[in-house]
Amino acid sequence: FSLTFSLTGNLIYFYLLKKFDNLRIDFKFQISNFKFIILGGLVSALLVSLSANLHPAFYNFKMQILRKPYCDGAFTYWYPNATRYIGYCPDVDDKTIHEFPSYSFIVSDLHGHVSDIPFVLTFLALSFTLFLKIKEDKDLSLAFVFKSPFLIFSFLLGIMFMTNQWDYPIYLMVLGFVLFFGFFQHYGKNVKTITQSALLGIIILIPSIILFLPFQLGFDPIVKGIAFVRTHSLPHQLLILWGAPWFFGLTLLIYLFGYKIKIKNIFKKENFIKWISKFLNVDIELKNKKEKPLIANYSLLITDVFVLILFLVSTILIIIPEIIYVKDIYIASYHRANTVFKLTYQSFIMFSVGIGYVLTRVLSSLKKGFKRNLLLVSYTFLLFCLLVYPFYSIKGYYGSLAPKTYKGLFGLQFMQRLYPDDYKTIVWLNNNVSGQPNILEAVGDSYTDYERISMATGLPTIEGWLVHEWLWRGSFDEPGKRQTEVQTIYESKDISQTKELLNKYHIKYLIVGEMERQKYPNLNQEKLTSLGKKVFESSQTAVYELP
Repeated sequence: FSLTFSLTGNLIYFYLLKKFDNLRIDFKFQISNFKFIILGGLVSALLVSLSANLHPAFYNFKMQILRKPYCDGAFTYWYPNATRYIGYCPDVDDKTIHEFPSYSFIVSDLHGHVSDIPFVLTFLALSFTLFLKIKEDKDLSLAFVFKSPFLIFSFLLGIMFMTNQWDYPIYLMVLGFVLFFGFFQHYGKNVKTITQSALLGIIILIPSIILFLPFQLGFDPIVKGIAFVRTHSLPHQLLILWGAPWFFGLTLLIYLFGYKIKIKNIFKKENFIKWISKFLNVDIELKNKKEKPLIANYSLLITDVFVLILFLVSTILIIIPEIIYVKDIYIASYHRANTVFKLTYQSFIMFSVGIGYVLTRVLSSLKKGFKRNLLLVSYTFLLFCLLVYPFYSIKGYYGSLAPKTYKGLFGLQFMQRLYPDDYKTIVWLNNNVSGQPNILEAVGDSYTDYERISMATGLPTIEGWLVHEWLWRGSFDEPGKRQTEVQTIYESKDISQTKELLNKYHIKYLIVGEMERQKYPNLNQEKLTSLGKKVFESSQTAVYELP
């Protein structure tokens, strides 16, 4: 959480510090003013780390003010509903997931899409520096390509692939737009724009593939192809989920390109410049009036283009699962759930990064007046609606926030409180076992306290949460087989078969505790005791060391 917050704040701080070299713009509210820079960074940091969509604000207003129940009949807000909306309200066979970092942090999620957030933010920061370098470098020969720090991008893309594979094509798309529009600034509608973009893209792509190839060769993906979706989101649902960032993006577009609505002949440069000056309330002077204008011209800053790229890619990621989805193990009513989840999670991050810039860019550029005041009120209202979520999610997950209920940052505190014998077992293993010997404990369902010993010690076991193991492999064959084998070890009366299975998985420590007894009611205690030496015991939990 802290890393996400600080990285986002610094990223926007850097965006807003960058000057536009081709123009001299005298803003009434200078963008270099420190308070605006801090404001932009703080807004984006808060949005990425703590905000949600408009679902909490909209349905709280509907339930509490209008006294109309939620789709399930409730009059109180339940925070996970903001991540499970399409397909659930109304209840139809199109269940989707549209999570965001705030929810992930609240529920202590450490899946790949969360672990990858620091790499994503770092990639966005470096992409912007590459965008600037392409713009500022006067020599765009082949030598430029090899002077660029492309290996950093290759490294980050390779890490993304191994952490959360969905992020690899997503940020390749971001990089592709950055390269294309970056070179377009120099070459315009010239074949060099495409060739240079493709060349640098390939040079970045190949090392990234080499980096993740050893991982991929031993990895069995769950992807079973791509298909057209069977259902679509309702328009009002998309607006509740994405209406706020689209509004910010729309105001930036109107601010930058509103002249197209006002001027009949927009291709006349003198009319174009005159209207832009009037619309933005700024004085604009081109450094070189004879130079053919490309992207970075008039009021369009290099950062504007980059942020527009973020909004464009984010919107594309929302549109994709309305057309196609990646086939995996999910049943028909959840067929596009994972595709919506993994694509729009990144949309949320990029939108949130861009909003802080948009707010500061537009408000700091307009003179005091009706337009600015209207935007200020609109922006403030939307930010309030987006940031109301923690007031429901934190309390909903953690209960009372009174100081006396504070539990601290110790992640195993719940084990210490709920499973004291297992906690003592974990402490003993951490203090007395070296290396990575295999252990055996009960196999349980997802989102339960099973696999608690392997989780807290890092020691490998035969199988983790059943459905997660199934999802990661795309087939139930191996997880199902292992589940049965673990049950056999704990319950079978055949000691020879039990020893054979223990040897097959090189089990060194066997755990027998209350959760094993609950999971396996026919647990053969006498057999298990005879298999090895009891090296630790705490009331209901024992550890047996096998020869």
